[in-house]
Formats: sequence, C-alpha cells, structure tokens
Amino acid sequence: MDGIKEITDMSLEELHVVARDWSKCYSDKRANSDGFILFFCGGIDREWLFVILNFSSKEMSIQKSFDPVKIIAGRLFGGQDPELVRNICRWVRQAVQIPFFAKLTPNVTNIVNIARASQEGGADGVTATNTVSGLMGLKADGTPWPAVGLRKKTTYGGVSGNAIRPIALRAVSEIARALPGFPILATGGIDSAESGLQFLHSGATVLQVCSAIHNQDYTVIEDYCTGLKAFLYLESLEELQDWEGQSPPSIQHQKGKPVPKIAELIGKKLPSFGPYLEQRKKIITESKLKLKEQSSLLSQLERNCFVPKKPIPAVKDVIGKALQYIGTYGELSNTEQVVAVIDEEMCINCGKCYMTCNDSGYQAIQFDPETHLPTVTDSCTGCTLCLSICPIIDCIRMVSRTTPYEAKRGLPLAVIPVC
Repeated sequence: MDGIKEITDMSLEELHVVARDWSKCYSDKRANSDGFILFFCGGIDREWLFVILNFSSKEMSIQKSFDPVKIIAGRLFGGQDPELVRNICRWVRQAVQIPFFAKLTPNVTNIVNIARASQEGGADGVTATNTVSGLMGLKADGTPWPAVGLRKKTTYGGVSGNAIRPIALRAVSEIARALPGFPILATGGIDSAESGLQFLHSGATVLQVCSAIHNQDYTVIEDYCTGLKAFLYLESLEELQDWEGQSPPSIQHQKGKPVPKIAELIGKKLPSFGPYLEQRKKIITESKLKLKEQSSLLSQLERNCFVPKKPIPAVKDVIGKALQYIGTYGELSNTEQVVAVIDEEMCINCGKCYMTCNDSGYQAIQFDPETHLPTVTDSCTGCTLCLSICPIIDCIRMVSRTTPYEAKRGLPLAVIPVC
C-alpha cells in the first residue's frame, strides 16, 4: 500500500467523542485491556501542546483506561532531525504525565539516533517504523496512479504493509540492540502470527497492525493472537523441535504434493518433464494403488498426543530472542562456508537454478541437455541464489562445505613473453 492522505478531517471536538466512545467500548468488552493509544501529530510546539493538553485532561477525566498518547515524528514533522524530535518530546513530557511514544520515520540515515533523541526527550518508548516514502506506480502512457484531478497529479506517499517488513525489522532490532530495555512498539508488515513473532524476537514489546486489517478486517487480530499462542505452546513440545513454527518438516514433494522416490521403486532416476514425466506419473499411480491396498488391511494409526515437557514461554520470554544472532558483517564467519545440494526427486527440471547461477553467480551448476537434471559442482560459493529462486520449497538445501574452497576466476591470464 502507498498512503497519500491528510491525518484527519475531523475537528478536535469530534475526535473527543470518538476517543470517549472507543475508551468506553474497550473498557466494557476488554476487561484485561490497559486502554488504547491515541495517534496524532502536529507542527509547531503550540499545536502539540494544544492537542495533548486537551485530550489528556478531558479524556482522562471521562475514562481512566485512556492511558498512553502517541506522537508522530514523521518526515513532514521533523522526524529526520534528532534535535527537533528531542525538543518535541520535551514539550510533551513537560505538559503531561501520561505515557507517550514517538513514532519514528524510516526515511533517515540512522534511526537509532532518532530513537535515542526521543528517549533523551522523555518519551516512554518509540514506534518503529512509520511508512517508507515511495511512488505507487506509473501507467504505460506515463500518467501516475493514483492520479488526482484533471491534471492527473500525484505525489510521494507512505509505502506500508509487508513490503516494508525487512526495513521495519532492521529498525526494531537496531534500536533494541542500541537501547536495551527501551520499549518499542513494532509496526510495518505484520500480516500473520509468524511475522508478529519475528518482531518480538527482534526486541519489540508491543505489536501494531494496520495494513493487514485494510486487506481483510479486524478479525485478523484474533487470528494472530491464536497463532502466537500456538507458536509459544509448540516451543514446549520436545517432539516437535524440528518443526518450523507451525509447519512440520518438509517431505519430498512437487508443488506441494508428496512424491515417492522413483529411484527406490524402479532402480533409476527419472526427470520431471516430457516423456519422463508421463513415466513418473504412471509409476507413482501404481505405487499409490499398492499402498492403498496394503493400508486397507492395517488398522488406522492413532494420532499422536504430545504433552509439554518444558514450561510454555510467555510473550515476555521471547522478546529480543534473536538479538544475539544479529550483528555487523565483521562478526560473520568467512570460513564456515556452505554449498547447494539439489534433491533430484523433488526437482521439476525447470532450469531456473542453472540460469541464475550461469548469469548472476559462478557458473557452478551444470544442466544435462537430455534429462534436464542440474548438478552442483565444486565451483559453488554458497551464494544461495539458486535456493532463493527455486519454486519448490526445500528442493535446494545449503549444507556445510567439506572440501577447501578454491576461487575460480575463469580462464587463466595469458602469459605474454617479454622480448
């Protein structure tokens, strides 16, 4: 998404009514709720103080569960200037005693400097991160979308959703590493329980969801909460330690459908294209019929029921779990190298691994012109290009290199004799 909008067209009095109604709604329906966060922004100090004083005094007297106030330090409001952010936070801190958080823009060189300025100004925490400045798109005739008015003008908006998740994850983890214990409200691409867990592991203490609700509706929040509980519960089951979150280990498959090992059935390998594919389908069909006949004679297996052998972690126990693995490039090992291994039974012989390695990598994959089976050679540097573009999940794995790496730079330089 790319948002181009005003903050609101509502008056302060109208906003008071909305805030009061929301506060009452959440107090009645969410007994365990600590309130909600009001989002607003302003320009000069008078605007900040006018809004903050009005809301903190009126709404606190109406509904005590209306706790934190959240401020925005976005690009248009000085969020790229640490000194201005520090001063705005000081104005707010001097005006009210309720908690407030500075929402940071990612459109800066070093977001940690902005977060530190917020902390020094008295903010109780920060939100990372706001939208990323971007242009939505241009049509074939050069006109933009969205195009406003007869002149079809557009402007740069705020890109949001899962497109900015890597940027937001970096912002959250950088702030968490630089300012331990400073609360971070994470936002930017949380569209599932799994992505929410990533932000918790990166050091976030609270999760915010917006674009995902735009794409669906507010019911996704309950789904994410249920999914997060499942993730935490699964950590207590020793029998499922090889699972990836809620996903079991990948079995041999093609396009999501399980496939038997052809080599074990007929004693040789078969590619997955052309006439070979027809042979594979026939062999697989016959194998499934035999298995079906055998399974009908066997009693149905009971479903495993696992009991937690370890304490089920709480959310606070997983906050910052990944920070120990995040560092600078200089901290990475240049000696523990890996190479690609291709599962020929799962391979669909599309040739994408060969093409990317040939044109963008080290020409380390050979492609049989008859069987279309790819083979990884010793020239592999472990760049993971092939793994990244392979359409079959887990068909390509990266394993530790067992031989010394020798850089290959193509043909040796010709020796020109000196006369």
